[in-house]
Amino acid sequence: MFIRYVDEGLEQLVRRRLPLPEDVGDVSFETPTSTWAAQLSRLTVNLFLYGLDRSNQPTRTVQARVDASGRAERRAPLPMVDLDYLVSAWAGSPRDEHQLLSDVVSLFAGVPVLPPDLTHANLNSSVTLGFGSDPTMRPREIWQGVSGQLKACAVIRATVAADTWDWEDQAAAVERVSVLAAPKQI
Repeated sequence: MFIRYVDEGLEQLVRRRLPLPEDVGDVSFETPTSTWAAQLSRLTVNLFLYGLDRSNQPTRTVQARVDASGRAERRAPLPMVDLDYLVSAWAGSPRDEHQLLSDVVSLFAGVPVLPPDLTHANLNSSVTLGFGSDPTMRPREIWQGVSGQLKACAVIRATVAADTWDWEDQAAAVERVSVLAAPKQI
């Protein structure tokens, strides 16, 4: 579910900070094919998730909590995952698209972490954001794969902890040792 939560946070960031209210335009996560593009009738910011990979960031530490019934629980360290989005702007003219893309790029270039008020409570870490290029995939190759039509775009990387491990009961802490083993005699 972590991808959906990141998507929701990114959409809210774009809507609030551009601003791009729902009555003005759309934020889409669809594959930007020519068929999809032909159906657009409003300003649209597209955040196409094209890549997922294990992050170079270290895994998160072991987590511990007390559940609602008072039971102690723990969870193994969670791996960090990179989500790569191809960001494009869709409007009535290239000039309008460039202005919208400029606004989106300015937004993402200045936000290193998804703000806490836009981060879903069920995420297991903050969401760091990076703006720039992807050394493994060039946007031109992505466009050729989805529609064949080149378009101005940017690459955004969101890094978040995957929800890999479930919570487990934590063993009770040892408070004291009441019996000691006798020393081994030689």
